[in-house]
Amino acid sequence: MTTLHKFLLPFIVATVLLFASCSKEDDTISPNPNDTTIENVLTDIGFQGYAIVTKNGKDLVRQGFGWANKNMELPQGENLGYRIGSVTKTLTAAAVVQLKRDGLIQSFDQTLDEFDTEFPNGDQITIAQLLSHQSGIPEYQLLAEGAYEQGETLDEGTIYELIKELIFENGLDFTPGSNKEYCNSNYLIAALLVEQVSGMPYHEYVQQKIFNPLGMSGSYKGTDEIDSDTHAQGYLNGNPNSSYPMDIPFGAGDFSTTPSDMETWTNAVKTDWFTEAEKSEIFAKDVPSGYVDFGLGWFTTQEGNTTMYWHGGDMNGYWSMIGFIPEYDATMVLLSNQQDDMGTQRNTIIEQLLTTAFN
Repeated sequence: MTTLHKFLLPFIVATVLLFASCSKEDDTISPNPNDTTIENVLTDIGFQGYAIVTKNGKDLVRQGFGWANKNMELPQGENLGYRIGSVTKTLTAAAVVQLKRDGLIQSFDQTLDEFDTEFPNGDQITIAQLLSHQSGIPEYQLLAEGAYEQGETLDEGTIYELIKELIFENGLDFTPGSNKEYCNSNYLIAALLVEQVSGMPYHEYVQQKIFNPLGMSGSYKGTDEIDSDTHAQGYLNGNPNSSYPMDIPFGAGDFSTTPSDMETWTNAVKTDWFTEAEKSEIFAKDVPSGYVDFGLGWFTTQEGNTTMYWHGGDMNGYWSMIGFIPEYDATMVLLSNQQDDMGTQRNTIIEQLLTTAFN
């Protein structure tokens, strides 16, 4: 994938707010500049969840903050479930890579019309453009949520037809390949592509090709209502906020998983789950210092000589981030059960990691 600098964004802006409610809460707390440990930073910003940050094989932090369930006094846990929202996209992109390994697709440059001859402008949109948010396909999330609130039952197939109808009526948001715009529609379509080409349900394909080989036994499709015995309760402004129709996010954001499983997944990506040739296609390159760019399922953020690969997600009551920094053999997993609509906590943590812990 060619990285065009006009697509780049300053890394301090929030770029991955997925499936979060429209709260106006903004409880930004600036970390104390004298407290530079990751634990102190997380405490200062009021992080609630479970955090794992390692550097050169040693833990900088591996602990829970606050309650996973206040009423039950359930502590945060390394093997407790958390909704991860858009971090799901790293799994969907990996599933598409696996399709290519299996010989079920030939190239990321194949166009959508090869899989659905009726997809509008499908001859212009490649798989790579889906996975790097360069397709121009319009966003479906708000329309799907509105329909759900009106009592309509929507599954991924219905949403797919809705996306096609949006394009038929209004066209693409931009010419494919001419711009980048973060859009959940890309990954719902990519997950449906996994199903069509593999002949297997999307979640089952991810289970067989990713979770089982890596021993990720705590990862699964999220449910509309959480199991409070095994899953952290999500909160907004101190109130429970975990209900969400999980058919809407599908492959764009519907997995629940544990901090332990996300550490396993992040370490696998950091090391050898992808071949070097695959990494050259997946990760955005030549990103100027102070900027972030999209790759195929991962962001690349550059700060000075430090390169961080990561993804984040947001959903009612939760936010998440996983990432790694090869130069320091560093791994980051932060799964929070406290909604942060503006991405303030995630951005503060990324800035602190890149300017203090890893520089």
